[in-house]
Amino acid sequence: MAQPRVLAVLGQPIEHSLSPLMHNTAIQALGLAYVYVAFEVAPADLAEAVAGLRALGVRGYNLTIPHKERVLPYLQELTEEARLIGAVNTVRLDGQRLIGHNTDGVGLLAALRRDGGIDPAGKRCVVLGAGGAARAVVVQLALAGAAEILIANRTPERAAALASHVAANVGGVALAALPLDGERLRQPLARADLVINATSVGMGDDAASPLPADVLSDRHFVCDLIYRPPQTRLLRQARQRGARVLNGLGMLLYQGAAAFQWWTGEPFPVEQVRRALLEHLAAGDEEARS
Repeated sequence: MAQPRVLAVLGQPIEHSLSPLMHNTAIQALGLAYVYVAFEVAPADLAEAVAGLRALGVRGYNLTIPHKERVLPYLQELTEEARLIGAVNTVRLDGQRLIGHNTDGVGLLAALRRDGGIDPAGKRCVVLGAGGAARAVVVQLALAGAAEILIANRTPERAAALASHVAANVGGVALAALPLDGERLRQPLARADLVINATSVGMGDDAASPLPADVLSDRHFVCDLIYRPPQTRLLRQARQRGARVLNGLGMLLYQGAAAFQWWTGEPFPVEQVRRALLEHLAAGDEEARS
């Protein structure tokens, strides 16, 4: 019997990662000769880890905090998405060449279209945050044909830098930046279609929201990239105001699906993996309450 090929995720910390559950569920469902493992790798050890995985012929791996930008010097090629975003969450070994890709943006786009029933093409969008997740979101919205993207961040200079970067690389979209301030955003939000929270505000804190409730209405589709808790205060407020809402579980699922297909060439069993994730998260919530 052939030894299984290895796929992996590198990060620090790594014990919280849902990637092994996702990918091993997919591997078992399809009967593939792969195994997916998690490696805790400190930033100082990343170069050696990348070299070791290449020497061992590891087909592909994911990168999570704090390695998505740090890995760039060790790769031989980047896909267009990774180049535009300036970060890599997926690496594939082709011969002796390591190719870096970023599936976060395509994961979000798939979640919006398939689970949310909304296409960003032609939409006015507001993105909260300007960090790594926001970079992937803004780039993908621009590539998908959004009409306008306003980036709101606590440090407006960082939002402005992101807007300038995307404007210089993707045509046909109007980009602007503002401070992440509910009152300053009131007028832009009044004409927005799609609102995406790419900050950590609300993660593990049911009382925190990046926006006051009264700036949202039934004209909005609100997506929060957080999936723990499954309904943040922002999403509860938005739903109460009549908005359609979506949490970040779909983005997690579809970015993993894109990576898996890029590595293996096999279609990802999305619904089986979704069920496994929901069961795991529900069990964790129940354990936390007991």
